[in-house]
Amino acid sequence: MKAALIQLCVCDSDTPADRWLRVEHLLAGLEGEGIDFIMLPELWGVGFCNYDRYAHEDEPLHGLTVSRLTPWARQLHSHIVTGSFVERTPDGKRYNTTVVLDANGYLLGSYRKIHLFGYDSQERMLLTPGRHTGEVFTSYGIVGLSTCYDLRFPEQFRRMVDNGTTLFAVTAAWPHQRLDDWRLLCRARALENQSFLLACNHTGDCGGTVGAGHSMAIAPDGTVLAEAGTEEQVLIVELDLNEAQRFRRQFPALHDRVPIG
Repeated sequence: MKAALIQLCVCDSDTPADRWLRVEHLLAGLEGEGIDFIMLPELWGVGFCNYDRYAHEDEPLHGLTVSRLTPWARQLHSHIVTGSFVERTPDGKRYNTTVVLDANGYLLGSYRKIHLFGYDSQERMLLTPGRHTGEVFTSYGIVGLSTCYDLRFPEQFRRMVDNGTTLFAVTAAWPHQRLDDWRLLCRARALENQSFLLACNHTGDCGGTVGAGHSMAIAPDGTVLAEAGTEEQVLIVELDLNEAQRFRRQFPALHDRVPIG
């Protein structure tokens, strides 16, 4: 599988319309590259720290983000993890939601962020937490979705592995001040679950918080396969997804788990 992680610059100096134009320009640049799987970061449209914009930029599940990326999934014949957006539901609730489109543009599944950030953030006050882990059946196997702060909660990833996941897809708006944590947690979640992990972060200064960048691809043994820098870029990496099962057979740590309690 050939994956492309679009590490977008999300800055106060641009608008959601500006970012859409750049995203579509970057997607157009992937034409003919044989990309199978594309990812975008967390809340890249509104900007994670632009809390006053959440109510203005929210959308239904089948709203702007899905409708505008669907043609690109078909054109590039690639799965697209949309990155997250503020989802508005008919009952007036708002969620931090990520969607997966298949190569024909069909919506395969969605995930609402479970662990909302409350430290120096208004996300927990403005949004509703999801209640279910995000396993999505794709032609590449079961992909487990998570969002940013979820990385700090290993039980969520272990649940997804128990449900058959061999590839984690993490969308994020992780800050530069905690870059060391980001790199450590991405590797840990992959290694302890013997799974591939793709983590797509943003860069740029949004609401006074600088994005860490450093989008990453991690192998099931914890090896960093590819890592971006701190600028806007597209990180491309090739994965042999069969390696997850081979590694699990070779070193059966998951099989050796002992129930406690």
